[in-house]
Amino acid sequence: MLEAILLQLQNPNTQWVLIGTMLLGIASGVVGSFTLLRKQSLIGDAMAHSALPGVCIAFLLYGSKSLIWFLIGAAIAGLVSSFFIQMIINHSRIKEDSALGIIISVFFGFGIVLLTYIQHNGAGNQSGLDDFIFGQAASMVAADVRLISIIAFILITITAVFYKEFKLLTFDPQFAKGIGIPAKFFNSLLLLLIVCSVVIGLQTVGVVLMAAMLITPAISARYWTNKLSYMIIISGVIGGLSGVTGTLLSTITEGMATGPLIIISATLMFLFSLIFAPKRGLLAKALKQLSLRKKTAVEQILLSFYDLTESGNYQGITDKQLLQKRKVSTRLYQYANDVLQKKEYITKLIDGKWMLTEQGIEAGYELVLNQRLFEMYLMHEMEFAYLKLKTKDDLNLSSISMEVKNRLFNLLTLHDRTPLLMPKSSSAEDRRMMINDL
Repeated sequence: MLEAILLQLQNPNTQWVLIGTMLLGIASGVVGSFTLLRKQSLIGDAMAHSALPGVCIAFLLYGSKSLIWFLIGAAIAGLVSSFFIQMIINHSRIKEDSALGIIISVFFGFGIVLLTYIQHNGAGNQSGLDDFIFGQAASMVAADVRLISIIAFILITITAVFYKEFKLLTFDPQFAKGIGIPAKFFNSLLLLLIVCSVVIGLQTVGVVLMAAMLITPAISARYWTNKLSYMIIISGVIGGLSGVTGTLLSTITEGMATGPLIIISATLMFLFSLIFAPKRGLLAKALKQLSLRKKTAVEQILLSFYDLTESGNYQGITDKQLLQKRKVSTRLYQYANDVLQKKEYITKLIDGKWMLTEQGIEAGYELVLNQRLFEMYLMHEMEFAYLKLKTKDDLNLSSISMEVKNRLFNLLTLHDRTPLLMPKSSSAEDRRMMINDL
């Protein structure tokens, strides 16, 4: 396979197609990042389907195949379709998704009608217009690739120059308008970039699949970072790699179109990102959830030990009592039990029962006290609203005032929630407060 790839790379036509698809992928990934974040994913689909009648009309007017005229016709058709979408949204009760669906159907249907008319009136198939539906990268020549490369470079350059304006309009359009940024101009410019990125991909990927080329690299990049600048770079890299991979696969597989293979490559990269991304990936989330479940199980079993000991079980606690106190799966219970033994929080008696050690009482006391104090905070949240606590881990006794601490301890006594087991290592101040409350 490697020899076949190296042999094909010596072919000038393959080299041109490889460069064209790589630049197309980079441009699509960069522009698609803004499209995704602005929640306009269907815009690319609408522009791609709307481009077909533009290509057909350009052929009817020019009389022969010319990529530059096809691109102009597709761009005009895309802009016209976006104008109609806005007209429908602004002057009717139809929502954006419905307006996009209407325009996609009408323009694509009109394009198919024109394509059928051209084919039935001679020279239709020879013109290669049907290649624009599913793409035909192999039909590109050096002049086509040069034109695509120039447009892709211009798209990337404009995005880099107006990065700050696009960023503001994407995340905070009201603030952007407030500081004097011409929102309408930059919105129109971004729409033009989307149209151009769609148009240059029509011959390579086709009308049907171009929306995936615009969105899939951006979605993949979103899993790897929370920063827009990094997302744009990663999206461009994924788009470029998708173009290169799809082209190379097409050269060594007989009869396989380049466009679909590019989309498959992009989809595989998306699946890899979906599963293996370090923070947002499914594997990372599963491991984090498993870790949280294990941590929670350890805390729950320790709380059960403390509660049962607090209620008078000084002669030992059975496994059955622990599982009845708080429902935990057998596997997690065994894990929690092992952890507590390793930390020397519990010890096993001769009769098979369990008992808290002094270290276990200390750890259990801190856990129970923190939890019950947080319960008091939640029950009297309006009184302590300025603390702005979200979880019990946010409640740090060393960082709150003595007045708040005294009030929380008093509420524990008032609601009969004061921990009864005091560790020997507890501070004299805590012992004093607890004794006074009791």
